[in-house]
Amino acid sequence: MTNIPLVDLRAQQAEIAAEVEPQILDVLRTAGFVGGPHVAAFETAYAEYVGAGHCVGVANGTDAIELALRVVGVEAGDEVIMPANTFIATAEAASRIGAVPVPVDVDPDHLLISPDAVAAAITGKTRAIVPVHLYGQVAPIEALEPIAAAAGVPIVEDAAQSQGARRHGRGAGSLGAIAATSFYPGKNLGASGDGGAVTTNDAGLAARVRLLANHGSAVKYQHDVIGMNSRLDAIHAVTLKAKLARLEDWNERRRQAAGRYATLLSGVPGLRVPRTMPGNSDVWHLYVVRVEDRDRVLAELNAAGVGAALHYPEPWHLTPAYAGLGHAAGSCPVAERAAGEILSLPLYPHLTADQQEQVATAVVKALGGP
Repeated sequence: MTNIPLVDLRAQQAEIAAEVEPQILDVLRTAGFVGGPHVAAFETAYAEYVGAGHCVGVANGTDAIELALRVVGVEAGDEVIMPANTFIATAEAASRIGAVPVPVDVDPDHLLISPDAVAAAITGKTRAIVPVHLYGQVAPIEALEPIAAAAGVPIVEDAAQSQGARRHGRGAGSLGAIAATSFYPGKNLGASGDGGAVTTNDAGLAARVRLLANHGSAVKYQHDVIGMNSRLDAIHAVTLKAKLARLEDWNERRRQAAGRYATLLSGVPGLRVPRTMPGNSDVWHLYVVRVEDRDRVLAELNAAGVGAALHYPEPWHLTPAYAGLGHAAGSCPVAERAAGEILSLPLYPHLTADQQEQVATAVVKALGGP
C-alpha cells in the first residue's frame, strides 16, 4: 500500500501554480506585501461567495474570532457559550479578551452544538453564543436564534471549517451577527500560510473589525482605540482568490469522496460513519468516523500508511490550559465520549477512488475484517 496523507496540499498548489506564481512575483516586485488591491479583491469575492455584505481579511482564524467577539461587545468577565468539542482556538479567543468560555455539549449524531444545552447555560453574564460549524457542517442556527434573541446576545459563528457549506441554502459565515473563519493551509479554502477573515452583513461591525485589526487606526498615526495588528498578507490573498474560484468544484469532489467512503464502509461492524444533518449541504472538511478501541485502530492505520488523525482527542474544557475553570469529566458527556471514538480519515479534493479503497481496506482489517 502506498502512503496516503490526511490532506494533500501539494496537489492543490500544482493546480493553481500557473495562475498564482506570476501574481506572487508581482507582489514581490512591487513590495505591496500587506493589504492592497489583491487583498481588497479577495475580500470582495469572499463576501459575495458566502453571502455576506462585508469581509475583512485578518492574520489568522484565532484573531478573527477574537475580533468578532470584541466588536459585538464581549469584555473581560463576560461569558461566551461554545461547544466543548471545538479546537481550543475558539476558547482561546474569548480568554484573550478576559472573557470566560463556557463549554456546552453537542448532539450525538453530528457532534454539533446542542441548542438545549445552550439554553441551559444562559446566565446574566452571557454575552455571546458561538456555534462551531464542525467538520464542514453547519450548526443548527435557526434553533439557536430564538435562544439568542431571548437572552439579548449575538450569535458569532466559528466558520473556520465550513467555507462553502450551507444550511437551508444560506452560506456559513452569513448566518449570525458576525462570523470568523480560518484560512490555515489545510482548510477547504487555505492560504499559503496563516490567514483568516471576519464576515458580516453589518457595515458598522465590519468597520469596527477593520479599525481594531489595524492598531485602532483608520487614518495613519491616528489611533481611536487600542487595537491589534492582524492583517491579511497580499501573497495569501493571491492564493486564496485562485482557490476560491475552484472551491465549489473542490467541495463537490469532497462530497463525492464522502459518498464513496459511505458506500465502502457501509455495514462494517464496530464502525460508525458520519451523516448529514437535514437541511445541510456539508463540505466535508474532515471525514470523521467513530470506532471503539480508537487508539489501536489509529496506530494500525498509520502503520499501514494511512494518514488518519484525531480532531480532537480531548475536549478543550478538560485540557490543562482550562483546568482553572473547574469543569469535571462528565460535564459534557456526549462530547467527551466522542473524543475517545473519533477518527479522521484522509479526505481532500484530489483523493482518488483507488486511494479510498486502500483506506477502506485498512479500516476493515484494523476492525477485524478480512
